[in-house]
Amino acid sequence: MDGKRTLKERLEQHQTLMQKLLNDPRLQESVLAAAEWMIKAFRQGKKIYFCGNGGSAADAQHLAAEFSGKFYLDREVLPAEALHYNTSYLTAVANDYSFEIVYARLMEGLGKKGDLLIGLSTSGNSPNIVKAFEVCREKGIKTIGFTGESGGKLKAFSDLLIAIPSTDTPRVQEAHITIGHILCEIVEATLFKAD
Repeated sequence: MDGKRTLKERLEQHQTLMQKLLNDPRLQESVLAAAEWMIKAFRQGKKIYFCGNGGSAADAQHLAAEFSGKFYLDREVLPAEALHYNTSYLTAVANDYSFEIVYARLMEGLGKKGDLLIGLSTSGNSPNIVKAFEVCREKGIKTIGFTGESGGKLKAFSDLLIAIPSTDTPRVQEAHITIGHILCEIVEATLFKAD
């Protein structure tokens, strides 16, 4: 493998995808709508939950921590949580029932109307996230799907979809974390009046 060539190609692919996001007013409108929903939820004392699998689980946890910890500003805690943080729960439910219901079961027990669930799935077809979104629909909890280009099965269950225009998993994940960071900045600055 030619490492130098790979490095250049991947950086060019990343740059091309970021340019697509920059030139996509519809996607940008979805991101701004997501920010408004998040701001409203936090202002009403509601919670934002995140979920994903694998690398997307890591991104979900990362974004939850940006809200519950801090992004740029020293400020109050914003109640945000990744649903997979409790490994004892996750492994017990996956073992005793099914991995497909691990997130749905938590949203049944923890989720309240006015909360938000953000599901990250590059394919949009993760059964455990789809099932969680189904539960949220039944409970009146809004959902935001972060997916790749097609939206997959999550497209039908997302109240708001942020579909990254790519089918390349690493590039989609890079875009998810970029959009997630932008959301953190907008929400934090709006709620805590940063200039």
